[in-house]
Amino acid sequence: MKSTEEIKHIGLKTIDAELVAIKDLKSQISNDFANAVKLILSSEGRVIVTGIGKSANIAMKIVATFNSTGTPSIFMHAADALHGDLGIIQKDDVIICISNSGNTPEIKVLAPLIKLRGNKIVAFTGNVTSFLAKKSDFIINTSVQKEACPNNLAPTSSTTAQLVMGDALAIALLECRGFTLEDFGKYHPGGAIGKKIYLRVSDLFSVNQVPKVNKDDDIKSIIMEISSKRLGATAVMNNGSLIGIITDGDLRRMLEKSQDIKGFIAKDIMTPNPRTIDKNTHVADALSIMRKENITQLLVVDGTNYVGVIHLHDILREGIL
Repeated sequence: MKSTEEIKHIGLKTIDAELVAIKDLKSQISNDFANAVKLILSSEGRVIVTGIGKSANIAMKIVATFNSTGTPSIFMHAADALHGDLGIIQKDDVIICISNSGNTPEIKVLAPLIKLRGNKIVAFTGNVTSFLAKKSDFIINTSVQKEACPNNLAPTSSTTAQLVMGDALAIALLECRGFTLEDFGKYHPGGAIGKKIYLRVSDLFSVNQVPKVNKDDDIKSIIMEISSKRLGATAVMNNGSLIGIITDGDLRRMLEKSQDIKGFIAKDIMTPNPRTIDKNTHVADALSIMRKENITQLLVVDGTNYVGVIHLHDILREGIL
């Protein structure tokens, strides 16, 4: 059994090897990369990504990234394509074939069949003189100096290079399309990502009570309002207009400074011109404000009208961090 330090060294050595592979990819972003992006953007079909072995695993991940960033895509296993799945391909589809060697038996059979159908092929390959490269319209070079595997056999650095180049292609397509945060939300309506994009302050604050006191209300009224509404704060109003906020922290600080609190009223304790947020603001933006200003609640407004409070706990309950 190797020692702890030896095991850690192996991990670090592997990461270093793959970092070299990724860094080398920068010199392999060619005109073919740009032309492949243009081809996909101009196509009226989908992107079919295919491969075999570990390349097939990478192909599935690239498909997932494409689909989530606005490029309709389907995975087709290269072996299954030769046994019926070739029917997936439609006339306007662009085919991305992933093969490190570019010379596997399945690819040698599949590539000519795709060309016979009239579809364009984009090759992800580590061998730019391979059979696949010769049959492709555009070649994206994913070659690496060596695998991270000490025997230079197990697909490690090469599959990392394929994955990174796939991400580069997906993001290039995303930016060329002008894919927005709202577009992203259409493909991620569930979970924390969807909530960050779609959930607005109005979806959360409306279930809370609306704490408020008049500027001339006494200490007892203020404490009762904060306690009963259970939001740790209350708005201070003057003739229907919002003029301040009092938090439970303000009350504690007042008690620390003064022994006699009987004569205090709301306008003596409040923080004037409180931070507010419009009810239509994204909840993620409300959370960002709270973090930046180190506060746990924001007064919610509809235009100039005070309508309630959103609390940090409301946001955290939704799983937005």
